[in-house]
Amino acid sequence: MENLIGWLVAAPLLGAVVLLCGGKRLDRLGHWLGTLLAAASFVIGVLLFVDMLGEDEHHRAMHQHLFSWIPVSGFQADVAFQLDQLSMTFVLLITGVGTLIHIYSVGYMEHDDRRRRFFGYLNLFLAAMLLLVIADNYLLLYVGWEGVGLASYLLIGFWQHKPSAATAAKKAFLVNRVGDVGLSIAIMLMFTTFGTFTFGPVLEATGETGEGKLTAIGLMLLLAACGKSAQVPLQSWLGDAMEGPTPVSALIHAATMVTAGVYLITRSGAIFNAAPDAQTAVVTVGAVTLIFGAIVGCAKDDIKKALAGSTMSQIGYMILAAGLGPIGYVFAIMHLVTHGFFKAGLFLGAGSVMHGMNDEVDMRKYGGLRTYMPITFITFGLGYLAIIGFPGLSGFFSKDKIIEAAFAKGGTEGWILGGTALLGAAITAYYMTRVMLLTFFGEERWRKTATRSPEAPSAEPAAETRGEHAEPHPHESPKSMTIPMIVLAFGSVFAGGLFSIGDRFVHWLEPVTGHDHGDSPLSATTVTLSTVAVLVVGVALAWAQYGRKPVPVVAPRGSLLTRAARRDLLQDDFNHVVLVRGGEHLTRSLVYVDHKLVDGVVNGTAASVGGLSGRLRRLQNGYARSYAVSMFGGTAVLIAATLLMRAV
Repeated sequence: MENLIGWLVAAPLLGAVVLLCGGKRLDRLGHWLGTLLAAASFVIGVLLFVDMLGEDEHHRAMHQHLFSWIPVSGFQADVAFQLDQLSMTFVLLITGVGTLIHIYSVGYMEHDDRRRRFFGYLNLFLAAMLLLVIADNYLLLYVGWEGVGLASYLLIGFWQHKPSAATAAKKAFLVNRVGDVGLSIAIMLMFTTFGTFTFGPVLEATGETGEGKLTAIGLMLLLAACGKSAQVPLQSWLGDAMEGPTPVSALIHAATMVTAGVYLITRSGAIFNAAPDAQTAVVTVGAVTLIFGAIVGCAKDDIKKALAGSTMSQIGYMILAAGLGPIGYVFAIMHLVTHGFFKAGLFLGAGSVMHGMNDEVDMRKYGGLRTYMPITFITFGLGYLAIIGFPGLSGFFSKDKIIEAAFAKGGTEGWILGGTALLGAAITAYYMTRVMLLTFFGEERWRKTATRSPEAPSAEPAAETRGEHAEPHPHESPKSMTIPMIVLAFGSVFAGGLFSIGDRFVHWLEPVTGHDHGDSPLSATTVTLSTVAVLVVGVALAWAQYGRKPVPVVAPRGSLLTRAARRDLLQDDFNHVVLVRGGEHLTRSLVYVDHKLVDGVVNGTAASVGGLSGRLRRLQNGYARSYAVSMFGGTAVLIAATLLMRAV
């Protein structure tokens, strides 16, 4: 069975190569080929999972060595795979949700002329993400890491005829490059410290390494995680990434790209466990981003950008849990998996709404859609209940465990982190209830803003329809779109409970990540009741503001905080002033120093030598009389010097 591991990556990679290089002859069936190969990777993952279950829980890891990539003295880089409980969890999530998104895309991208290329990019994305999570060393992980960045750039900017999409793709690519520098530095530090970058030897040697070096490595890994997982301060690309087709938003925000940072920190747990300062930095970043994303999500009228703020916040929960060490690693991954179900379902539901609303994204121009899109309403509603932590659904079990683990950190830090997590739960309930009310309840506001112009195509690929205000005719999406939404809704409802029965998920991951119950000052029942209480408060506030009275089609000016949240809490303004303007001033200063100091010394030396040589050249003018005078003068000087020396 170990020989099948490489085919996890090979199947979607083959699809990417064939679809991107096969030409227009594949346009008719290329989308089904891409979907088939994604499904093949999922089937291989299931077979490996079943085989893994047959082994003892402490001997389930599988390894496959393909070849030596760089076999030189003192530097051995192998292309080898490691499949253990942690990577297997990601494999099943990536391939399972990824296959559903492929199926959804068949209907969603039906009218796009470049659908074959789109599915090639989707396959490339899956291949890169799978390589990232099954690599057995940090260098090969880095290859997958960069592959994910490339594929995300291609997918976010897929509709490059839209300037906003092209700009968003470049922004995502550049911001992620900052994080990638952190990962490359971390790998260099690992090699100089441990002499290898293979997971096993590196993580086993942390107990014999100085805390300072481990802190430096941990901070660089955290920087990398911030880039891929859109955590403060490298979060600015996430909202703009919504310019890509909606299936891309679901793929990036649910099961793949944004989860890479959580995987990196959890996989490197031994490093962070031995570097408390780096671990504290992880917790801080997670807590700040948790609140940051939730506040941004409260003010967005664009349905996809509201969900993007939600993703940022939910990944903040996972990073916070991972920063708690053995207390939270398991629950970070558990929430990652449940989030993969309900967030993918929410994004696909948003795409279904847009499909029936002439590509409109402004929720203030929705309203009353539950009667026109019953399947979308039910599946989206179940995802909504899951993400706010409604008792019995997936998000309730995973998020509740993170909050409990935060309090179990102990001391003042535990109270601060637990309180922050509870506050985030209240805000989550508020902004997700707002999304639900604006979209599916209330009056049909889209009738107020529509004009009687000819109806435009209802699929998002016809992006020119946005803003034309032709009266939409809401309708349910085709089965190719609704079936994946239904499957994901089942995961949103049942996955958390399935994982929690008998602590199954804890026992599954504990051999890889370790687990510590901690010492919480609050009982599990108290935490649960507190979580439900803040959930009720958040829902009630949203209902009071958006459910009891008509919603204006044009957003009111709002408070100072609301206006700032609409602009992503001024993150782009901050980046422009500090990074762009600061970079410009730094560049100008370096150019000045280069011209005046560096080039000044070089050019001045050259000018001095040139001037001196020019003057010396005048002595050799070719005239005999000049040479005679020079000889006479020299003789006179020698005679005078001789006489002077004798006189002395």
